[in-house]
Amino acid sequence: MSVGNEDIPASARLRLDGAALVANWNALDRLSGSASAGAAVKADGYGLGARGVTKRLIAAGCRDFYVANWQEASDIADLIAGDARISVLNGVQDSEMPAALASPAKPVLNSLEQARRWRDTGRPCDLMINSGMNRLGINPDQLAQAELDQLDIDMVMSHLASADEDVDQNADQLSEFREALQQVSARRISFANSAGIALGEDYHFDATRPGLALYGGQPRAELKDHIEQVAWPECQIVQIRQLRSGDRLGYNARYIAEDDHPVAILAMGYADGYLRSFAGSGYFVADGQKLPVLGRISMDLTAVDIRSASALAEGDWLGCGYDLPDASVASGLSQYELLTNLGQRFARDWTDTP
Repeated sequence: MSVGNEDIPASARLRLDGAALVANWNALDRLSGSASAGAAVKADGYGLGARGVTKRLIAAGCRDFYVANWQEASDIADLIAGDARISVLNGVQDSEMPAALASPAKPVLNSLEQARRWRDTGRPCDLMINSGMNRLGINPDQLAQAELDQLDIDMVMSHLASADEDVDQNADQLSEFREALQQVSARRISFANSAGIALGEDYHFDATRPGLALYGGQPRAELKDHIEQVAWPECQIVQIRQLRSGDRLGYNARYIAEDDHPVAILAMGYADGYLRSFAGSGYFVADGQKLPVLGRISMDLTAVDIRSASALAEGDWLGCGYDLPDASVASGLSQYELLTNLGQRFARDWTDTP
C-alpha cells in the first residue's frame, strides 16, 4: 500500500498560536488610532503560511492585505471573496499584465513606467511615493509626469526606512511625504509599518501596514507589552548518543567533550532555518530545562547537551528557544530573518484557543 506525503509524520513542526496572531492584530489596530490596520502577508505570511494567517485575520476584521508579487496575490485571492483588498507591493511589470488583469488585487505603482502601463485599464491601483528610502516608489519631483488624474488611486503610500530607530530620518520622511501628498488625489493614505505605528498618530494617516509585529516581532520597545509570540519551532530527537571525554562532535570538531555526557541529535538544522549563527548561543527546552546547542549546526541536524534531562529518548519532542527579540540577540539575525527563514519541512500546526 502506498503512503502519501500527507500520511508521513513530520519530525519538525511549527506550533502556531492563532489566538496570539489575532490578539496582535487587534492590538496594532487599536494602537493605530483612527487608522485601520492591515496585514503584510508577503513571504508566505512571514514564513507562517499566508493562507492560515489570512483566514484568521479576515475573520478578525482585517480588510487590507499586502503581498510582494502576483504569485502571492494568487495564493490568497480566493480567501478575500470581495470582502477585502490585496495590494501587490512590487507593482506590475509588462510581463505580469495578464495575471494582474485576471486578479482582484491592486498593483502598487512604483514608477512612471508602471503608472503609464496601468493607466488605460480603468481599474483601481495604489501608488508608492519615494520619501527617502530610495527602494521603490515615484520620486516627488516626478509626480507631475505620472498623469495621476488618469489613475483610480485607492491608496497612496510611502515606506519608512528606519522606524525601528530614533533618528531624524523618520521626521524627514514624514515631511517629504506630506509635501508630496499635495500632488496626489487618493481615497486613503498609508505610511506606517509595525515600528511606524509606535511612532505615534502623525504617522498613522488612514491605514497602517503592520508585518513583523503581527507575527510576534518587536521592532520597538513601545510594542513589547502589546505583542505576543506566535511561532514556536519544535522537533524530535533522532538519536541519543553518549559522548566520552575527548570525543569530537560535528563538523570541524567545534565541540570536544571534556567529560562523559549524553547528547541528543535533533531533526532540525539550517535547511529548516535554524542557522549556524545559533551555534554556541542557541538552546532547546525540555520540561523547563534549557539544553544548549553543541558544536556546529548541520543542514538537517543539531546536537544539544542533555545532562540536565537525561531521561530523554529517541522520538521525544523538544521546543526551540525562539523568542524573537532574545533569539535575534543570540544569533545576530534580525527578527524578520528568524521568521522568513523557517523552512517548508516544518508541519505548521495552528491552535486557535486562547
